[in-house]
Amino acid sequence: MADIREYKVSVPSVAIKELHQKLALAKFPSESDDDDWALGTPAASLKQIVKYWQEEFKWSSFEERLNQLPHFETTISLDGFDPFELHFLHQKSSNPDAIPLLFVHGWPGGFFEATKILPLLTAKQPDSNGPEFHLVVPSLPNFGFSSRIPTKGFGLRQYSDACHRLMLRLGYDRYAAQGGDWGMYITTSIGNLYPDAMLALHLNFIIALPPPLTKSPLGFIQFLTTHILNRYTPQEQSGLKASQDYQDNGIGYLHIMRTRPKTIGAMLSDSPVALLAWIYDKLIAWTDDYPWTNQEVCEWVSLYWFSRAGPSASVKIYPEMFQGDWRAEPGRGLPKAKLGFSYFPKEIAATPRMSNRGLGSVVFEKEHEKGGHFAAWERPEALVEDLRTMFKPEGLAYRALRG
Repeated sequence: MADIREYKVSVPSVAIKELHQKLALAKFPSESDDDDWALGTPAASLKQIVKYWQEEFKWSSFEERLNQLPHFETTISLDGFDPFELHFLHQKSSNPDAIPLLFVHGWPGGFFEATKILPLLTAKQPDSNGPEFHLVVPSLPNFGFSSRIPTKGFGLRQYSDACHRLMLRLGYDRYAAQGGDWGMYITTSIGNLYPDAMLALHLNFIIALPPPLTKSPLGFIQFLTTHILNRYTPQEQSGLKASQDYQDNGIGYLHIMRTRPKTIGAMLSDSPVALLAWIYDKLIAWTDDYPWTNQEVCEWVSLYWFSRAGPSASVKIYPEMFQGDWRAEPGRGLPKAKLGFSYFPKEIAATPRMSNRGLGSVVFEKEHEKGGHFAAWERPEALVEDLRTMFKPEGLAYRALRG
């Protein structure tokens, strides 16, 4: 394939040495050694992870495991920006007729979120009628091992174009996508910009708006009646409560990164402990009592610390996604793609199912009893099962791709 190159993860030993030196000089807040996460990452938990990161975590071993994955890179050119390198995983199924599936991550995630579902989705199915997938997992520009974009204005349209062009370059002119967090905004954007290419979309993070009175009078009345009489399901009530709690207590990070990216960027660039505290807080707050190990946390944070673009580059997505003529906004409907939704109870925010169904042609929905924001990492088997069910050969999503 044109301009597709194998990529090998290789962090210089001097960078690893510098990390250890910085960790050894870490200073911590003077506070009680409790484990209360209500106000952010506790000092006691932070100290414990920093000690592990410095003394026990071996980047070389992790790097060796990373390089067993199918890493590639390609050069992408977009109008108004210098050409940049886009890193991605690409695992093909042995079935040449497998479904091309684009997995788009968010913050503080990355390509590594998909490493648990990658072997499950691409494996040969015992049932010859079961769907199989070719999985494509890019590191978004400014994340992971993709380039930093120094020019201002790299927003939703550019992230969408980069992902779409990658799929075309790989030979996938008709494909499906899966997204959560920023991946929700990017994939729904692709479905609007390229409706004849991205023909099916599965989301594990769904935010929609009530049906507008001018476009759907009956839908608006149904929404109003449900809201006034509080006829929401228990899952919807829980989701609305989570959404309010997120607005009241959990959205501070977004406002900081959106309005003061240079300030927080300076902290994250210089201090691995600051980066750890900033990310670890979300790993705990946004999951459903997931039993994070020290090793897992250090792997996630190290991939930000050693990213090609630098530890602070990912912050740029927050201000730039809300600028320009094509902005990130909730409730962007899809004109053509078949939609599937997986609802996990500890998602950071959720909207009523009636509103979600107004996004387009919904062909799959599943309520889960456990799981949070990072579904591919927390509940990989459940997410894979949902994808297989949504794309079963007799279903509308599969037919849309094969029609």
